[in-house]
Amino acid sequence: MLHSYSPIYKIALQLQSLRTVAKMFKDSVHKAPPPDEVARFTLLRRGLERNYQPLIDELAGPRGRFLITESIKKNTFVAGRIVCAFDELTIDTHANRIIKAALKALSHATEIDANLSAQLANMTKRFGTVKDVRFTRQLFRSLQIGRANGRYGLAMQVCRLAADLMLPDEGGGSFHFVDILEDENRMSTVFEHFVRNFYRAEQSNFTANVEHIDWEAEGNEDALRFLPTMKTDITLRSREKTIVIDAKYYKETLVTRYEGGQPKVQSAHLYQIQAYLRNMRRSAGPDQTAEGILLYPSIDGMPVRLDMRVGGHRTRVWTVDLTQPWPDIHRELLELLELQSA
Repeated sequence: MLHSYSPIYKIALQLQSLRTVAKMFKDSVHKAPPPDEVARFTLLRRGLERNYQPLIDELAGPRGRFLITESIKKNTFVAGRIVCAFDELTIDTHANRIIKAALKALSHATEIDANLSAQLANMTKRFGTVKDVRFTRQLFRSLQIGRANGRYGLAMQVCRLAADLMLPDEGGGSFHFVDILEDENRMSTVFEHFVRNFYRAEQSNFTANVEHIDWEAEGNEDALRFLPTMKTDITLRSREKTIVIDAKYYKETLVTRYEGGQPKVQSAHLYQIQAYLRNMRRSAGPDQTAEGILLYPSIDGMPVRLDMRVGGHRTRVWTVDLTQPWPDIHRELLELLELQSA
């Protein structure tokens, strides 16, 4: 199954192309029928979200609540009409406004080729009765995705990615993309969310959550409050085992101090994962022997598989190759937990 978190990360990290973001968004909204795997998730094939919206209009017949005062003011009775207030089922919803805004913005992006731009512009026509809004990140603040509109999940996440990457050109008539791939802090967040959501969806042996770890420290409260927060990227838990994963996005997994020198694990990363493991020992059960994993994306396809015991805890340094097909990414991430890919 194709899940929303996988193509989004592959778009940003592997394919590195505005055209790919635009095409992925187009396919999430509308794609050819099966056997294409994405087709069952597309919005136009499953139907756009509809909600009841309050309207006031002059009508030839009764509908909803009569507004007599308004009808007298506008003298609508002369024309045989009456002002009514009523609720109408419409596709003019917040989610559809975002979709339409994204379609228009991507169709005018300077990096998009003419053919794809035309496809996006043509799809915009399907949203003709949806109100036009400006495509900005602020649109997502009030967005709510639940069971009723869960099919919007993929499209909304791609929309959000596009909004993060796009900047309006001078004059506001078109957009261009910002390259965030050089921003290691930002991409670390993307990678962390990708891995955590993968393990939540693709296996049932472990729970996968963010957790806060208390320092094994003593002192008065005034002093202890200056200790930094310890928060894991991903803590995987089963009855028998606890695994802490620190997801890192760095151009180099291992570092060398000089040309031709022995590659080394980045010391700050190793100290961080060891701090997590040491301070978890106070807890009962599998936390006392928790395992740590430093997980990096491998852009060049060169695998790193280091397995050792540090400070009494199994500690691994591992890379996942995101340039390979999705089934292979899926298999590698499950193998990291020593699980079999279905």
